[in-house]
Amino acid sequence: MVELGKIQKPDAGDFIEKKKLYCVADIYTPEGAPDDYKELVNKYWDEVAQQLEKIEIAGKIKKIFCEIITADDKDDLDMLDKISGRLSKLVKKKVEEGGSLFALESKEILGPYTDWGNCLRVVFTKEVFARVLEFYREFSEKRLRYVMEVIEKNLSEAEAGLLVMKDEDRMQMQFPKDIEVFLVTPPSYDAIMRWFRERTDMKPSEEKS
Repeated sequence: MVELGKIQKPDAGDFIEKKKLYCVADIYTPEGAPDDYKELVNKYWDEVAQQLEKIEIAGKIKKIFCEIITADDKDDLDMLDKISGRLSKLVKKKVEEGGSLFALESKEILGPYTDWGNCLRVVFTKEVFARVLEFYREFSEKRLRYVMEVIEKNLSEAEAGLLVMKDEDRMQMQFPKDIEVFLVTPPSYDAIMRWFRERTDMKPSEEKS
């Protein structure tokens, strides 16, 4: 796994013939978010775009994998617009530069996974929580397996792909050894995590509602 900032131009050739996956944490702006948080998120996506431009010396992005996008979405870019305008802008730019956007999720898995996750937020008894957690983990594992299959199936030799996904989900995935993983983590990412830690009324996992 390679962290952006540790790859220099002379080393780029080491990665040209390898499969490459540039991983970006999916950061949303919740409805009603305060202005200081909105500014952090805008800065984050600006820095992500800048860092991707630099990291693409190892290979231009040809395949784009975004969480939440399913095969049933009639217009993937319109769907992204509704979720995150900044992410949509980034993806559109990469599509214009020759990349292709792929449906990363299965609707049959994503739906139950989301529902069970929402249930975990409202149950109070230990017995019910444990049972709901069991179902949630089951669909979480199914989801991550499906995501990995989509990436492996569509990322070809020497190609570079962009994966946009929540960090806590991406960190649970064990990528094949033939895929070189690059983590795109601009300085504003740490600032956003710090913003959440300093507040008790809002958690990072609740940022997408």
